[in-house]
Amino acid sequence: MAGGKERALRAQIRSVNSTKKIMKAMELIAASRIVKAVGRIAQARTYYRELSDATRTLVAAQPALRSPLLEASGPVAVVVVTADRGLCGAYNANVIRAFERRRRGGDVGVVVGVGRKFGSWAHFRGVGVDHQIDHVTHQPTYQQALRLFTPLIAQLEEGVIGGIDVISNRFYSLGSQRTEVTHLAPMRRDDLLDGTESRSEVETDPDLAVLTEVSLRDLIVAEGFGLLLEASAAEHAARQRAMKTATDNANELVRTLTRAMNRARQDAITTEIAEIVGGAEALATAGALKKESELL
Repeated sequence: MAGGKERALRAQIRSVNSTKKIMKAMELIAASRIVKAVGRIAQARTYYRELSDATRTLVAAQPALRSPLLEASGPVAVVVVTADRGLCGAYNANVIRAFERRRRGGDVGVVVGVGRKFGSWAHFRGVGVDHQIDHVTHQPTYQQALRLFTPLIAQLEEGVIGGIDVISNRFYSLGSQRTEVTHLAPMRRDDLLDGTESRSEVETDPDLAVLTEVSLRDLIVAEGFGLLLEASAAEHAARQRAMKTATDNANELVRTLTRAMNRARQDAITTEIAEIVGGAEALATAGALKKESELL
């Protein structure tokens, strides 16, 4: 019986070690992807900063400019960014909880899901999703950001919606990611200008108002693209932490199972010794009884 227990524990240890290798590999893959994602975030921020400066100059040159991209009212389109896969801790659950709080707050007119995890949750809960996009956060591209945000910007300009909010995980560092609701549009004029002085001498071709509208649209898409990149980096960071925790837990489980196996082996040896001693004593007793019977 003890030998069978030892064999079962040995099989469990082999299984845990096999799983641990997979989790360790996933941890290393996630770590390498974080480095790439952080580099892409830095590049996108440089582009956004330059575009923001140019847009700020154009808006400042038009004090009387009126645009739904700068001021609008009505129900808001909410973009919910989750991952396509799990094994990343509370990454997806935090975003979904934030969406539930935002939905209870009212004024949500359009729901756009990004990532299979949100789509699966919404289908299971019976939550209406106006548009669902998958396979984005693994490695977002600017073309994907265009396809995601351009229709929403058009609805904002047509007055169908009054704003665009994005619920996603923001990436601040390897050890710091937070789930936040980011107000993407309309861009408030005062926040956009932020003390920029009016420059009436600005000359453009095409028309200044047309160029400003194009620049505002591009700025919204660029900021949305930055949020997708941050969500991707945060996903990889969350997966790395989850896999490291799982690997550490696997190591602890192997140690526990090894101790149990050693105890089982010791019990088996003790049992065998006891059986041998008992058998020897039985033989000795039988021999003594035989001699006594012969003497009699």
